[in-house]
Amino acid sequence: MKFDIITLFPEMFIAIKEEGVVSRALKKSKISIREWQLRDFSANKYKNVDDKPYGGGAGMVMQVKPIRDCIRKIKDQEPETKVIYLSPQGKPLNQQLVEKLATFESLTLLCGRYEGVDERIILNDIDYEVSIGDYVISGGELAAMVLIDSVSRRIPGVLGNKDSLNDSFSNNLLDHPHYTRPESIGGDSVPEVLLSGNQAKIDAWREEQAIKKTKQNRPDILSN
Repeated sequence: MKFDIITLFPEMFIAIKEEGVVSRALKKSKISIREWQLRDFSANKYKNVDDKPYGGGAGMVMQVKPIRDCIRKIKDQEPETKVIYLSPQGKPLNQQLVEKLATFESLTLLCGRYEGVDERIILNDIDYEVSIGDYVISGGELAAMVLIDSVSRRIPGVLGNKDSLNDSFSNNLLDHPHYTRPESIGGDSVPEVLLSGNQAKIDAWREEQAIKKTKQNRPDILSN
């Protein structure tokens, strides 16, 4: 999987490139990450890539030309890439969408800033507009990191085992509870079934607990 990131703050991605699952995926050559500084595609000496919105209002809007020029440059090298705009107005990033995105060989992530991007980019240059939640953050970079991490986990060989098959949402349920040593601490003990050695009973208990937790914390998943 190849990730190309269009951003005003490429240095922000150092964190995921040097630590954790994404870092290991890079070292295994299962993924690649390349940042594109959008200001490099500005046509003016001040390297501006934004302007005031037509119709008035607060904030600035990212312009069409530098974004489009950058996307075209990436597509010259990765013709089949899917372009994703990280935006609060986008489709929610859920596990089903993660699974779909993981099937592509190349993703281009456009990180918005300010009041967002000119709508003509969204209409003509974007394949997916994606949101990581019903809230607003300062830019698309953090959202892009979430997407990269979640998609990378689904690429064969990244985790080195089948753990991701049991992730929350993989079977439309939240994950079951987990316990480790010691067996008892502060009066709280590990459920006896987990110590029984009976895998069939353990699996049944885990499924029951997953359903219970989903009903309690995310009943909307079950209703869907």
